[in-house]
Amino acid sequence: MLAAGVVRGLSGFGTGLIVAPIAGALYDPVTAVVLLVIIDSLPTLPVALPVVKLARWREVLPVLAGLALFVPLGVYILKNGDETVLRWVICLIILACALTLRSGWRYHGPRSLPLSFGIGSIAGTLSGIAAIPGPPVIIYWMASTLPVAVVRANLMTLFLISEIFSAGNLWAAGLFEHSRVMLGLLMIPPYMLSLLVGGRLYGIASDTTYRRLAFTLIIASALIALPLTEIVFDWLFSGGRMLFSGE
Repeated sequence: MLAAGVVRGLSGFGTGLIVAPIAGALYDPVTAVVLLVIIDSLPTLPVALPVVKLARWREVLPVLAGLALFVPLGVYILKNGDETVLRWVICLIILACALTLRSGWRYHGPRSLPLSFGIGSIAGTLSGIAAIPGPPVIIYWMASTLPVAVVRANLMTLFLISEIFSAGNLWAAGLFEHSRVMLGLLMIPPYMLSLLVGGRLYGIASDTTYRRLAFTLIIASALIALPLTEIVFDWLFSGGRMLFSGE
């Protein structure tokens, strides 16, 4: 959680990509999404609000429209999908997105309104499934001619507003159970502290440094949270117990 907050404060993204697979493995995919929506809404205000004025709304609004319309689809999949299948899908999507971003590939084609809406629809579906709307938007915006500070502001503005849509759809689907909400509230103080630390570090660390750190943490989180990893760990630990017990 602390690492996710620092990465988010530095780059404007990364919380969901780090927390979603780990929280999904420790609890379940639904709890992971509820947790992310809670910790990534109010606690982000001190960092997000100052940069909203830098956002280019003509870039943000078409993406936001697609996102808002497709969040319900993602929440439906989250509510009705098999837990193990969802964990595999979430981890593999995160790995694919992180590796694509890490490779440096960027979209350099035309930027029409329908395309921006389509990018938003993908982001909205991913937001509903795993609270990770970032990857398609990051790939799309990072290749633009916009300054880095504006891209960061666009991302933080979009994600802040997207949490409102996600929270409303999760509430309507009856997924805000008491235990999940309490867990999210308990995580707010450490996350908020690390978020402020990341915001302070922005401009100190180079873009290359913080991106390398972010992608390393994201890829490691997704790999650790794969259901296959649980099987390997269970086999190793059961083998160790058998070895020491002499069975």
